[in-house]
Order: sequence, then structure tokens, then C-alpha cells
Amino acid sequence: MARVALVTGGTRGIGHAISTALKNAGYRVAANYAGNDAAAQQFQVETGIPVFKWNVGDYAACEAGCAQVAKEVGPVDVLVNNAGITRDAMLHRMTLEQWKEVISTDLDSVFNMTRQVIDGMRARNFGRVINVSSINGRKGQMGQTNYSAAKAGMHGFTKALAFEGAAKGITANTIAPGYIATEMVRAVPKEVLDTKIIPQIPVGRLGESEEIARAVVFLAADSAGFINGACFDINGGHYMAT
Repeated sequence: MARVALVTGGTRGIGHAISTALKNAGYRVAANYAGNDAAAQQFQVETGIPVFKWNVGDYAACEAGCAQVAKEVGPVDVLVNNAGITRDAMLHRMTLEQWKEVISTDLDSVFNMTRQVIDGMRARNFGRVINVSSINGRKGQMGQTNYSAAKAGMHGFTKALAFEGAAKGITANTIAPGYIATEMVRAVPKEVLDTKIIPQIPVGRLGESEEIARAVVFLAADSAGFINGACFDINGGHYMAT
């Protein structure tokens, strides 16, 4: 029987590409979303992938949502923690609400979601947890102390979970995308993209969501069991970690 994959923020942008790629690779996919009902319904019609609405920053909502996914699609074998938001501001202007909203959606959600599926993964001696971080969680970014902190926190979570799950056949890895041609990035003024962002990327272009999705499919595979606690920097050479 095909393995079940659950993708948070799975109906738009990078999440849309990940959900579609996993389905094309033979997984039974469930896509979570938070707010855009019209986009989610269009996604479901276009892809045939069932969608489930809940706030990943809310532990009780994650508990109920994952139970619904398990009942309607099956126990989760592959969890992709992709949901994320930005609320940018310089720290001296950042409000407590901006800080808490990003930490809740981008970091608390990783615990909220993984906690729901880890017991089942341990019982079945198989699991893949793939956390979608960001280049800005690796190098930092002006105006994003909240976002950079949340995305950097993903790396520590991933490494610790990699130790904990290894003996039970569970791997945990992180993907850190650079600037990807999503709706959010395309909203940046073209002049800024052309003069400030793309010149910093050695390959000379934005990435595509499908390039992130291919890495997720690779890490989700049964054959990827020796890759654990790793971070895949997919950024066109923009940031090269040693």
C-alpha cells in the first residue's frame, strides 16, 4: 500500500509543488491549509488531493486535523512541515504580535505537527520528517528577526529528532530554500529583484518550486534512510555553508 504524506501549507506555492510531486511519486497525499478556501478548493479540483483546514500554530487543531487525516487518508508516514508566514519589521519597530504570529506558525507548528505523528511512526518503525526552513534561517536577514529565529529553530529541532528517531527507522531532515519564484517573492518590486536579489545568486535566477519538491520526494523515499539530520541548501549558491 502506498505511503501517506501530509504537507502543511500544501495547497499554494512551494507546498503546492511538494504535494503534487509526492502524489506523482505514488504517495497518498493530504494537504493542509489555513485560510484561503478558494485556492484550496481549486487545488483539490485540479490535483485530486484532499485538503484539510486547520491552524498549525494551534496544538489542539493539529491533534484534531491529524486524526481526521489518519481516518480519511491513512496514518502519516511522511510529514512535510512547510507552512510558514512572514511579518517583517526591523526589531526596534516589531510588535509582540508580529513576533508571536511568526514563531507560532513557523516554529511552534513543527512541534505541534510532529508530535501528532511521531508515535505512529515509532510503532511502524518508519517515518520521514522533512522541515522546510529558509536561507534566512541559515544566514539571517534584516527585518526578519522573527522569521530568521523561527527558521533557524527548525534546524535544531531537526538535528535532535534525527538522533531520537534513528533507531526506529525515522529520519529528520531540513530543506533551506533560497529565493524561489513564488507569489510572495514575485510580489517584491521587479527593480529590487533585478538589482538587489538576483545579482547575489550565482546561477543568476530565482529558483522554482518544483526544484524544492524534487528534494522532498528524494528525502521521503524508503531508499533515503541513511540521510538523517542533514540540511539541503537549495539556493543557487546564494549561501554556501561549510
